[in-house]
Amino acid sequence: MSTPEIGPVLQRRRKAEGLTLGQLAERSSVSKSMLSQIERGQANPTFAVLWSLTRALGIELADLVDGAVPASAGGTIEIVSPHAIPEMRSPDGQCRLRIFSPPQMAGMTEWYELTVEPGGVLDSSAHAHGATEHLTVYDGVLTVTSGGASERAHAGDTARYPADTAHSIANLGEAEARALLVVAYR
Repeated sequence: MSTPEIGPVLQRRRKAEGLTLGQLAERSSVSKSMLSQIERGQANPTFAVLWSLTRALGIELADLVDGAVPASAGGTIEIVSPHAIPEMRSPDGQCRLRIFSPPQMAGMTEWYELTVEPGGVLDSSAHAHGATEHLTVYDGVLTVTSGGASERAHAGDTARYPADTAHSIANLGEAEARALLVVAYR
């Protein structure tokens, strides 16, 4: 079995989307020079780089490796299967964030499914100036702390608070809590 030719597939998809190397670099956070090297087959990208590129282009990693590139998304409906939803966990494993927002929305509006185990705390550093978070609790009770204030949000409640300061979301209860977390940047 031969090594997949990723560069030409990436280049075709980038051009089909009408993107320059610079625009894809901005969307994916992969440098323009690295993109150029990958497209020309002069660099072997890491998994993290491939993940960033596939998310920025709206294609599946399997399609990239197989060489298949779906047509441009103009006028189509994109279905993202559960296994393709990226997930992050807190260092202690008690908080899980599933990233539902598309990569091109990063830094504008991002939305996540948040699951917090009993005793779990999601601590966050300050986001960009003017950023806010909107936390809608589906199950359980979550305690939100931001800017020295602290409030409990129960199932059905939405907490809105500044996220441009250190903040946290904690599950002080005895059952798992689930919520929708939206981060809005100005």
